Amino acid sequence: MAEKSFEEYLECPFHLAMSMLEGRWKFAILYVLSARGTLRFKELERAIPGISTRMLTKELKHLEGYGIVNRVPYATVPPKVEYSLTKIGKSTSPVIDAISQWGERYADTIKENNT
Repeated sequence: MAEKSFEEYLECPFHLAMSMLEGRWKFAILYVLSARGTLRFKELERAIPGISTRMLTKELKHLEGYGIVNRVPYATVPPKVEYSLTKIGKSTSPVIDAISQWGERYADTIKENNT
């Protein structure tokens, strides 16, 4: 099956959003940057348990490519790079908050059913 073009995704906002944010780690990255603001690479890596350096780099490049994450490199020794959410990236905060609230309700339900 052929992959859809960007223009085809624009016809369906849901599929467009899911194509931008799909995968295991993107929501975790958005959650941390939304909660903590601007972070250096290693700070971000430490804040997301289980993510590898390679995967974090890949996901940040993807999010940066779509204008969701802003990358600011500094010409220092050692090199310093900071990541933050762009304006459109910050607009995902209500979605992240809604998912977090759902997770809390789900956890409460599981606890109630196990007691």
